[in-house]
This record gives sequence, C-alpha cells and structure tokens, in this order.
Amino acid sequence: MNIVRENNEIKFSIPDDILEINEIQSFIDYIKFREITSKSKATQKDADMLAGEINQSWWDKNKHRFEK
Repeated sequence: MNIVRENNEIKFSIPDDILEINEIQSFIDYIKFREITSKSKATQKDADMLAGEINQSWWDKNKHRFEK
C-alpha cells in the first residue's frame, strides 16, 4: 500500500488482490459521505428529526401493505 499527502489531498494505492470490489465500493461510499457532510451545519437533533419525518412518510405510504 502506498499513501501520499500532497496539495491538500491524500492519494493511496492498494494492490488489487487485497480487497473485493464490494469492499472498495463501501470505502468509496464512506469517503463520499464524509465529503458531503463535512460542510454540513446540521446537528444530531436535525438529523434525528429528518429521519423521523422520513420514517413517518414511508409508513404513511406503505402501512396498507402490512394491514390485513
């Protein structure tokens, strides 16, 4: 593995026989998430409220599928 830090970037290379493609994708997804959220001013309370609204909306649209 080779890691280089230059010009406000971190570059690394990993031998292709170390990780499966799905593990690489999960790592990339995590890095993208960190990039997207790095400038967020949202608090945990904001995130919890949004999650609650999304869950309620999903349930309102799908509860008929679970009723007998």
